[in-house]
Amino acid sequence: MIELLTARTAELDASTLDEARALLFEVFGADLTEADWEHALGGVHALLREDGVLIGHAAVVPRVFRHDGRQVRTGYVEGVAVRADRQGRGHGSVLMGSVAGLVRGGYELGALSSSDAAVEFYANRGWLRWAGLLSAATRHGGERPTPDDEGGVFVLPGTAPLDLTGLLTCDWRPGDLW
Repeated sequence: MIELLTARTAELDASTLDEARALLFEVFGADLTEADWEHALGGVHALLREDGVLIGHAAVVPRVFRHDGRQVRTGYVEGVAVRADRQGRGHGSVLMGSVAGLVRGGYELGALSSSDAAVEFYANRGWLRWAGLLSAATRHGGERPTPDDEGGVFVLPGTAPLDLTGLLTCDWRPGDLW
């Protein structure tokens, strides 16, 4: 039996968080860092279990982006993973459906950074590739361009007015900015 649970990080016990962390490191291997795991904390997790075993995870964490001269409350998607032996069965779609509901229910915009392999996956679920320039706020209040991330950032439009060809600036955080 497949079960989907959503819960805030603070509502999850240490064992469940350890399971989710282990799943992400299993799926992403050396491409995942401790900072990446920490980025998935502090929001709401979507956990997919099959017969009690965790097979999928995604999280939506709060961030504040800037676009077109205004701050935009953004639900940023982190840690989307399905166990390798369960991929291709629609589990990722279930997770992203849950994520979309979380974003639409509490944020002006959804955003995520996609790997090259997942671009089509997100595009097929209504996420739009950001076509404009990207930048990131710095610790000292300025901003710097992030051209290496261009082409890999996707958004799920909400209530914020968007120009997909404009500049989108993410808030600063340690590790990967996008």
